[in-house]
Amino acid sequence: MQTKGVGPLRPTSSSKPTSSSRPTSLVGLVASLLLASILVLTACSTPTAQTEGDPEAPLGGTAAETTTETPASPSVEVPREPATPEGADIIIPLADINETARFYPSTVDGLSVEVLAIRASDGTVRTALNTCQVCYDSGYGYYVQEGNELVCQNCGNRFPADLVQIESGGCNPVPIFEDMRSDNGTNITIPADLIAASAGYFENWK
Repeated sequence: MQTKGVGPLRPTSSSKPTSSSRPTSLVGLVASLLLASILVLTACSTPTAQTEGDPEAPLGGTAAETTTETPASPSVEVPREPATPEGADIIIPLADINETARFYPSTVDGLSVEVLAIRASDGTVRTALNTCQVCYDSGYGYYVQEGNELVCQNCGNRFPADLVQIESGGCNPVPIFEDMRSDNGTNITIPADLIAASAGYFENWK
């Protein structure tokens, strides 16, 4: 029992290690040191995973591959029409349009732009800018047709052809609605001022 003002109790002589217990303690200490050394050597000899662009990665290691996304190769030949002169309306003959999308290029201040037209299963002709309403600034947000779908070449989203000019606001071709164009029963006309106003969608086209 410790009384007030008295320091910690000191071990009695009987608690001191005896000569017979010292070898056992030394053996345990040596064993612990050996185990620690083995663990350190094991950790040092384990290869360090190299991360992409890590300048501190060990020499001789296999560098992580850098993947650069490239636009998918078109699975069908794109029926691209002759370019419309800059500043002119884009004229789309209705008789030319079927279930295979056709593409009508033009330029605005030297910038390439493009309109697509396709005939839906209900017989109506749908029109849109050939660029994705979400992915356009990637440079690869244009569409290639595969079967009855249009595939965004940036994110790979597959958009049903029947929904062209119907759905908007997502990963879809930027729609050109009926009230934004004219139709005389023979041709659909996309006005030049609409094309010029839409040029921003094509600024990063690759």
